[in-house]
Amino acid sequence: MNAEKRREIFRRFHEDNPEPKTELAYSTPFELLIAVILSAQATDVGVNKATARLYPVANTPQAILALGVDGLEQYIKTIGLYRSKAKNVIETCRILVERHGGQVPDNREALEALPGVGRKTANVVLNTAFRQLTMAVDTHIFRVANRTNIAPGKNVLEVERRLLRLVPREYLLDAHHWLILHGRYVCKARKPQCGSCRIEDLCEYKHKTSDD
Repeated sequence: MNAEKRREIFRRFHEDNPEPKTELAYSTPFELLIAVILSAQATDVGVNKATARLYPVANTPQAILALGVDGLEQYIKTIGLYRSKAKNVIETCRILVERHGGQVPDNREALEALPGVGRKTANVVLNTAFRQLTMAVDTHIFRVANRTNIAPGKNVLEVERRLLRLVPREYLLDAHHWLILHGRYVCKARKPQCGSCRIEDLCEYKHKTSDD
């Protein structure tokens, strides 16, 4: 895909949604961090239902740490893998309190040292909470980048690096959100909705569907 086509794709994404947001509910960097940890192999809707119960009771590292693993599990047991996630969240809160003064660090190395936080989660927090130029590649973004030919790659890290290099800089800060929303609602895994896609004429997917 050439640079002009790629720029036009992101220009349209921006035109349609000038200020894209994550669909995870949060009001602080800490709430976002916990929501992203909980969202692994879970839906944003499911996570939001759990955090809507949890955050009014405990929304700081100190408060969640005070709940303990058993206490936290009662709030998040509707989420898949909740037992292991509860352990990771409690240990993450402990580290935040003991090493970071209860604050979420704004650098990758410190974030990735937290239990349950991998590269993708760190990228989400750095981009969404701290507005850094990072690219969190999940299954949606990996699919869209490859299917459209915006930034094809064999693995998530390759796609991440290509997107960071190829997305026009003025669109890079919000590109993660546009791509994830496009993959979630339009360029779906089983059947992309090509007929109603805003970038169908620019997309280089060879097996486009005709209906919307």
